[in-house]
Formats: sequence, C-alpha cells, structure tokens
Amino acid sequence: MDTPLDGDQSTTEESPDSRNLSRRPVLRAALAAGVAVPAALMGVPALARTIPSTGGTLEPTPQCDDGDDPTPPQTEGPYFKPNSPRRSSLVDANTVGTRLTVTGFVFGLRCQPIANVLLDFWQADNNGVYDNTGFKFRGHQFTDAQGKFTLTTIVPGLYPGRTRHIHVKLQAPGQRVLTTQLYFPNEPRNNTDTIFDPRLLMQVRNVGQGREAVYDFVLNVQQNPNPTSGTTPTTTSSVPVGTWTAGTAYSPGASVTYGGVSYICLQSHTAQAGWEPPNVPALWRVA
Repeated sequence: MDTPLDGDQSTTEESPDSRNLSRRPVLRAALAAGVAVPAALMGVPALARTIPSTGGTLEPTPQCDDGDDPTPPQTEGPYFKPNSPRRSSLVDANTVGTRLTVTGFVFGLRCQPIANVLLDFWQADNNGVYDNTGFKFRGHQFTDAQGKFTLTTIVPGLYPGRTRHIHVKLQAPGQRVLTTQLYFPNEPRNNTDTIFDPRLLMQVRNVGQGREAVYDFVLNVQQNPNPTSGTTPTTTSSVPVGTWTAGTAYSPGASVTYGGVSYICLQSHTAQAGWEPPNVPALWRVA
C-alpha cells in the first residue's frame, strides 16, 4: 500500500427527515458542480435516513462547521488485510452481484474538503464471504484535489449476525486513521445488528440494474480558516475584513460585518444582492 495505516485502530430510499438541509450536503453539491453557488437556494437534500422501528427521529448528521463530532468510528472486524491494491473499482466484467457506485467527499472540521486522503475499502462478496487469501473486494484510493472519492463495487451479501455494510479506513496526510463502516437504508437487519449506527447510513438509489450511493465523511482534522492550495478550491477575497459588499469574491474564513454583526464566510462565492449574511446561513455564520 502506498500509505501506512498503522497507528489506529431510479427510486431514492429516503425518509421524511432526509429533506432537512445541513451545510455539508450544501458544500458537496457546490463541489460536485464545480461552482461556488449557494446551494441552500437550490433545495439540496441531506443524507438519507432510516427511521427506527420504534418510531421517533434520528439525531442530525454531524455538521462539520458547527463543532459537532466527526464521522463516528466503528470496529475494524476480523477481516481487514493491509497492502490492498490501489484501485477505485473492485469489479470486472465477470463479477457477480448488483453493481454499486459510492461517491462522496471527505471534509475536515471547518467544512473544507481534504485532498489526498487515503480510503481503504473492504467488504463481503455477493454470498457474504470475505476473500482472506487474495484481494477480491479490497482496494484503496486517494481523494482528488476537491476531496472527492468514487468506489465501484457491488452490494455486499449478508452473513450471520450482520446487516449489509462496507468497511473503510480513512487517513488524511499526517493524521490518525479513522476506521468505520457504511450502511444501507431500509435494510431489515439494521434494527437487529448491534454494531449498526444510523449516522453511517448512505443515501442510496436504484439506477437501471444497479445502485448509486452517497456518503460524505468528516474527519477530526483541524483546518486553517484560510486554506492553502490543494485542500479546497477558493477564490481570493478582496475584502478579507470589512463591510459585506455585493460583487465581492469571498473565500472561507473571510470576516465581514453586516448590520453591526460580524460574520465568517463558510464557502467560496461572489456576493449578490439577497445573499446578505443573515439570509444565507450556508454561506455565513455569526463570528
């Protein structure tokens, strides 16, 4: 493996509360589109949820800009193997199983995407069996300059005691390893699997004969309010400190005042009338 991991351990499946906005999906939408658009004005949904059989609501997905916890860790399990091949696709033309593409971004604690994060995936095959002699359904990759990853695989099979899941280890450059698992919504065994955590549910939809899934990770990585090149695309703020002004290009961490209140910029954008700080919490937070 290129980077060591030693040191640490079309129907969308969504529930009613999956429509609530959080800043992380807003940022992922802007990154995926390659534009600095205030996605809060675009009605971007949050990650999918599965309501427990006992009813009630789930706690929100952690929001990296509000001081909440990063993506929760989970047990490694008995089947991890080091030295997996570097590849983003774990399938070939003869692979048996329902094709699955998982995409997402990796963010730090200030909602800035992180480049060159190592992601090492492993999972069971269509029959619920892990390859412990070779490297079938095992592979690692790195996030691109925008913090994005793409995994091509299959929907893992079931085996006794567990619901469907995909294992992953993540390591940002020079940081500790996060070991966790990803889950599928609306799986009957989610309610009986003692390891299952609803915060790790992917958003999944059927596409043709296959499925597509989305999940964004938040790592416990401190970030500079003015990120350097290679961590996130930015635009230069012509007014790093001053009064909010329409037509100004602001970058994350820029500080402005508006109506006598100080605000900190959360994502790159060019200010327009109607996007004043109090009106767009996806772009600004109170300092």
